[in-house]
Amino acid sequence: MQHEAIPVIGAHGRYGALRHVGRVVTHSDETVAEEVPVALVYNGISHAVMLATPADLEDFALGFSLSECVVGRSGEIHDLEIVEQANGIEVHMQLSAERAHVLKEYRRTMAGRTGCGLCGTESLDQLARRAATVQSSAALSRGALPRALEALRAAQQLFHLTGAVHAAAWCNFDGGIELVREDVGRHNALDKLIGALATQRRGFDGGFVLMTSRASYEIVQKAAAVGIAVVAAVSAPTGMAVRVATESGVTLVGFVRGERHCVYSHPERVH
Repeated sequence: MQHEAIPVIGAHGRYGALRHVGRVVTHSDETVAEEVPVALVYNGISHAVMLATPADLEDFALGFSLSECVVGRSGEIHDLEIVEQANGIEVHMQLSAERAHVLKEYRRTMAGRTGCGLCGTESLDQLARRAATVQSSAALSRGALPRALEALRAAQQLFHLTGAVHAAAWCNFDGGIELVREDVGRHNALDKLIGALATQRRGFDGGFVLMTSRASYEIVQKAAAVGIAVVAAVSAPTGMAVRVATESGVTLVGFVRGERHCVYSHPERVH
């Protein structure tokens, strides 16, 4: 898969502001996270436009393609090019003929439907069935979650600069941080992480994901789609996330705070 150069738009910029501390007001030059429209274009057809941090966009495009089942493996994307436009960024990907046909048929079934993020889903039962089933006997070592959380705090470079992004971390089962991706969108951060893992040819069964956000349905669905067995989050899950995690075989952990955490599904993987 061929990669082109990263666009010149940066992940953060400097903006003037008035800083108020009590009654003292000073002029300040603030570091602010950037957020731009990123269009994911397959074989010349725009499939989705996401607001994302313009960094690690190759990882983002590949991870989105895998987690949304546009492709089944990275080799089905034959070319990837990032094109900076006046009003955003386009990521052009060339799919294999077989995958292009599957995507075309999927888009045809979507035509004429209305709705939001769950387009094409007619019921919660159908939604649960769409999630892949994860089979894994892996288990986290005792103390892995607090170790991972402590290590992640130091690894959030863009967050420390801006205070405005989420992080998705890939952790080994002992709690060591191996990869981190950040984005203004929590789903984007996870897609970037999935893409980075795929690019490095790492197995999705060799660790777990730690998110700095709440755990929504989309987070669980994306993890299940690629075979990640454990998803942990520093904040709360949603009820739909718990239901889908239970059905899809994903261990879902919320409220990871130091030595405390709450396991909502498949607890045998967390001690």
